[in-house]
This record gives sequence, structure tokens and C-alpha cells, in this order.
Amino acid sequence: MNTVHFVGAGPGAADLLTLRGKSLLENADLVIYAGSLVNPELLTYTREGCALHNSATMTLDEVIHCIEAAVGMGKSVVRLHTGDPSLYGAIREQMDKLTALGIDYEICPGVSSFSAAAASLKAEYTLPGVSQTVILTRAAGKTPVPESETIRALAAHQATMVLFLSAALLESVANDLVSGGYAPETPAAIVYKASWKDEKIVRCTVGSLAESAGGVAKTALICVGDFLGSDYALSRLYAPDFSTGYREATE
Repeated sequence: MNTVHFVGAGPGAADLLTLRGKSLLENADLVIYAGSLVNPELLTYTREGCALHNSATMTLDEVIHCIEAAVGMGKSVVRLHTGDPSLYGAIREQMDKLTALGIDYEICPGVSSFSAAAASLKAEYTLPGVSQTVILTRAAGKTPVPESETIRALAAHQATMVLFLSAALLESVANDLVSGGYAPETPAAIVYKASWKDEKIVRCTVGSLAESAGGVAKTALICVGDFLGSDYALSRLYAPDFSTGYREATE
């Protein structure tokens, strides 16, 4: 029986797909892709005759039935998710159903949009003396979040924060960030479609998030924290008075 491959499509740009992911797409007989978010250019890597199904119009059971039928016919199946499928990919429920059916699967990781956003911002999330923690989260919407993981609760740490799936809730997000502990003047950025050809970056502050969005309501990340500022400590790794396993201190 063939193995089903969950593939992370990356953040958007077709050349940010991993080499392994590209090879899996090129050899697939069936690709079920997240059509609301996957860049259509990625589908050009599939071979002639490959069946393409847009999961945006499908239910979970329909996706699983489609996979089961293809595997039963000995076909190679790729389930193509955006970014890295471990983040907001809804893959656990699919994997559990495949396990119940006795269908083997593997996961090919992808470049997450939060990594692409940092690249576009030319930023380092974990600046020495600023933050050594990155919180990846989302605001509560149709999908709730645990009470201990509300934006307000997480803001108390004042760590670097990257919010997925929250661009339509900027006013409440800003209020929760401030009430939780971030100063209104804390640097922030809205990164729309990181790595896509129509990428857009808006730099602002936590207090001005809502008024700065310019109509962006989806397919954007909200990045928050002093990592976007100009003050930080130099890394000890490269300090002349710091010894490592490869270099002795010179001062």
C-alpha cells in the first residue's frame, strides 16, 4: 500500500517549497491542496495526468474518502498544506482517520509563514537582551483558544509574538495586547502574504495596529515586540572574550 504524504507548501513563493516536497509533487498521482491559501504556481510541479482536488470545497470525510479510494488503486497521494502543516494545519484529525483505515502516511515539513515574515522584515525574533522566546498564537475566533492562552494572558510575558489568523480582529487584538502588558508604542508589523509577489508590509505600533491595516483582513501575520526596535545586546557567541569549542577567547 502506498504511503500518503502530507507536504508543507511553504509560505507562498513557489521556490520556497522544499526539494523533498517538490519531488513528492512531481511524482504524485493525486494532490489534494488547500486552495484558499496554496499558491497555484506550486501545482505546476505536478505531472500531466495528476488529479487535483481543492480541499476548500471539501469536508473532512470527503478528503479522507478521496485519499482512501486513490490509495486503494495504488496511486501516490500528496495532501498539500500551506506553510508547515504542524501549525494550524488541521492535520491531526486527518492522520487519525488514516490510521483507523490502516493507511500509512508521512509528513514533509515546510517553511512556515512566520519564518518568511521575519525574512521579509529583515528581523531576528530572538534578539539578545530583548527576547529569547517566540510565541506563535492566534486570537479567538470561530476556533476558540484555551483561557490560559488568550492574547491578554500571553501578553504578560512581553516576548516576541506572532499572531496567525487574526488580521480581521486587529482592534480587539490591540486592546488585548495593551491590557495584557505591551506598551502602546511597542513596535509591530502586519505582513500580508509573506514571500508572495503581492506581499505587503505595514510597520506600526501595537496602539496603531487597527488603523494601519489598510483593509488587510486575512492572509497576514501580526508581529509584535521590541525585536522590531533598534536596541539589543550583541551575541556572546562572537564576543572576543568568549570561548567556544572552536575558538579561544582573545581578551
